[in-house]
Amino acid sequence: MEFVIISGMSGAGKSRAASFMEDMGYFCVDNLPVPLIAKFAELGMAGSEEYGRVVLVTDVRAGAMFDHLFQVLDELETMKCPYRILFMDAGDNVIIKRYKESRRSHPLAEESESLEDAIARERSMLQPLRQRADYIIDTSQLPTAKLKGELSRLFSRDADSSENMQVNVMSFGFKHGLPLEADLVFDVRFLPNPFYIAELRHLTGLDAGVQEYVFRNGQAQAFLDRLNGMLEFLLPRYVEEGKTALVIAVGCTGGHHRSVAITHELAQTISGLGYMVAENHRDLGRN
Repeated sequence: MEFVIISGMSGAGKSRAASFMEDMGYFCVDNLPVPLIAKFAELGMAGSEEYGRVVLVTDVRAGAMFDHLFQVLDELETMKCPYRILFMDAGDNVIIKRYKESRRSHPLAEESESLEDAIARERSMLQPLRQRADYIIDTSQLPTAKLKGELSRLFSRDADSSENMQVNVMSFGFKHGLPLEADLVFDVRFLPNPFYIAELRHLTGLDAGVQEYVFRNGQAQAFLDRLNGMLEFLLPRYVEEGKTALVIAVGCTGGHHRSVAITHELAQTISGLGYMVAENHRDLGRN
């Protein structure tokens, strides 16, 4: 069982972190009452597949019961339930700015003289938990993509694997318009066009005859070699940024021959690098 407790300062990004963890396959519960944490852990330890990877968000919103969190953590250890604590933090000025922008009330606002006082009280209350945390992430200067990438590095089952990102490689025809979902677009209309070869016109880039024609003069391979080198550099950077899906589009005039042949080869190369790859040909059935 994987059991992660997210806590930390209000306004530091706990809910956002939980949503990213949910995307990674964790079952997430926000603001679960402290006394129920151990009961929830029992569900996961009983072998329930649904609760095998759990994230619980708990913080000062629990009120007086939050003081019992350490008692619950000791109970988890007695149950031999392994857990990790992620503490989300941010600078006071950043938290103040976020609250002013969202116009939400701080959980300790009613018992505090000002927002600054509420933040100071919360920081004091959470200090023992911060000291006990396995991981501390300060989101003061952390973009959303960086936060997602850091969580993936810390909590993904295979955090170092390129499997965290799905790559969709697609061919298309420029005469049918650019694919709006594409992150990277490459134009291969500089290659010899099989359309003008009578015996190849009715075939596609998935047929051996067309592939041989496209690659016969070395230009296509030279293009792929350079593109592969660039992608070997880019893809890990996208993973580090927390990107979970990347669309690479390769276009020719009609989307039947050159772009299809290149896309097919490119998909195989990216798959060989260890990424999950989907290959599709948008305009193959269009005239």
